[in-house]
Amino acid sequence: MLKKPVCVYINWAAYDELSDKIELTEALALAQCEHLRRLRSLGVQLDYYLMDAFWYARNGGYRTWRTPHWPHGPARWLAWCRRHDVLPGLWFSTNNFFAGAQITPHPAWRASMNESNTAACLFDGPFWPAFLQILQAWHTRGIRCYKFDFTELAAATPAMARTLLPGQIWEKNKAALIAGLAAFRRRNRDTLLLGYNGLDEQYRIVGDWINVLAGTGYPICKVVDERLLGAFDAVYCGDPRPADVPAMNFWRAKDIYSDHMVRVFHANDVPLAHIDNSGFMIGTTGTCYYRKTAAWRGMLLLSLMRGGWVNTYYGNLNLLSDEDARWFAKAQALVLPLQATAQWTPFGGLPGACVPYGMAATTRAGAVYAVVNPTQAMAEIAVPRAAGSNLAVLFHDAGFAPVVRGTRVTLGPEQMAVLAAGAYATAANDLGIEPDVRIPGAIAPVRCTTTRADAHRVELTVAPPAVGDLRIVVRQFDAHGLPVRSTGGAPPQGKSLDTIICIRAAQGGRAVSVKINYDKAIWSGLSWGVGELQRTSLRGRAPISICCTTSDPRVARLLVEVYCVRQSEGETE
Repeated sequence: MLKKPVCVYINWAAYDELSDKIELTEALALAQCEHLRRLRSLGVQLDYYLMDAFWYARNGGYRTWRTPHWPHGPARWLAWCRRHDVLPGLWFSTNNFFAGAQITPHPAWRASMNESNTAACLFDGPFWPAFLQILQAWHTRGIRCYKFDFTELAAATPAMARTLLPGQIWEKNKAALIAGLAAFRRRNRDTLLLGYNGLDEQYRIVGDWINVLAGTGYPICKVVDERLLGAFDAVYCGDPRPADVPAMNFWRAKDIYSDHMVRVFHANDVPLAHIDNSGFMIGTTGTCYYRKTAAWRGMLLLSLMRGGWVNTYYGNLNLLSDEDARWFAKAQALVLPLQATAQWTPFGGLPGACVPYGMAATTRAGAVYAVVNPTQAMAEIAVPRAAGSNLAVLFHDAGFAPVVRGTRVTLGPEQMAVLAAGAYATAANDLGIEPDVRIPGAIAPVRCTTTRADAHRVELTVAPPAVGDLRIVVRQFDAHGLPVRSTGGAPPQGKSLDTIICIRAAQGGRAVSVKINYDKAIWSGLSWGVGELQRTSLRGRAPISICCTTSDPRVARLLVEVYCVRQSEGETE
């Protein structure tokens, strides 16, 4: 088991063969090696380099590497890791052989396969013992980190499927998984085992099976079995995606998703230290919505301030400059020691409920806090008391500057900040400003006149603001009041979400441009749209017509809200 926090570089998002067409090759992987070395030389802690999906030959049973992508197999990569004292890791699709995994089950595993030949049973037949032997063989070659993805706990051989109930199959697979990996860990105490997709429980709500990791609009319930910590050092809480909380800044919605899922797993009795939030992902591929390094500083700080001991960093390390690396190292130097020594306490509301919230890391010397306001309003939140009365702002988004009064801080709409008290509230720990997120200095709801409202179309009129811009928020719900996440498929062929959830405006019969940031093909879906009408694009005092529509047939209700936003409280005409 882990004795201290670790940092794992995972190269997924530098390539992407599921929601993009960038393939993993030896050249791509080795190029990231050199940038990992560069970042480490500038102070960034990166202990592992994990090779993510599709390193393996389709018919090789996880023993051979894909050609021609890897002409030398893993030899050069493993040699580089040894030379630079980096621990190598590998991704596995555990027992799932669906088409996207790009691996064919080995003939020797046939007696463990299910009826459709897409997944192997873990408690019946030869697959699981053979798979554990494969893991041991890779350990012999130096692999020290193992990522288990797409585990299929419902897999059963035809004979087992005829004699056992689905719940019994699930439990027997889980027991075999835990026992097998626990035994592997006892033999190899220097390994890091990470559990990903397939380990979360689904539950039934209003007649349908729901995957809680898909969104943030569901009530907290039992979704993870803490017994899994007998097998894994950490379990992840979902791939980064936008929350069901609307945000003008698309990247902040993704921060809120990861914050919410950490709360869900923590409520399931999983200690914060054992939750891999997987929240830091930069890159040029579809899996990270082509964000490159947009708003990466706030993303990094929030990922650190979730308290997990397995800190994963995904994507293109080459996108980070030397100056970026020094800032990265400074952020780690502040928070990584706290992960090991501080008392970590969530406070405030539930992120997915659109209530201000935060996380506190408290020691005898003081505390560091991450706070987020997910609402479309100015909001105040109190932080837990800590040693020292000097609460200081160490980092915040550009635009509105958070206001501190005692132990309370006022944040602008969608704003995050990092605060410190006691010994941590020093100029040396100042981390500056997130330039990629700009927070308005004032916001207020605007009264509208609704002229049409049905399940798929809402039309309204509003007077133009004397000062400031108009922010339009549209959300879609099903007949039970749950968010409806629409998707047009993954890029590059997927439809952009602004063609499904549409915001249009006109004044005096003239179309007015609406600024949006959700005009992306979003593989994980989106349940809202947010756009802004800038005051400079309006003419005179003629009323503005706003039309919000959705083409998703599952939607039973559209909710539209309009706000006036000003860049500063004193903004005038």
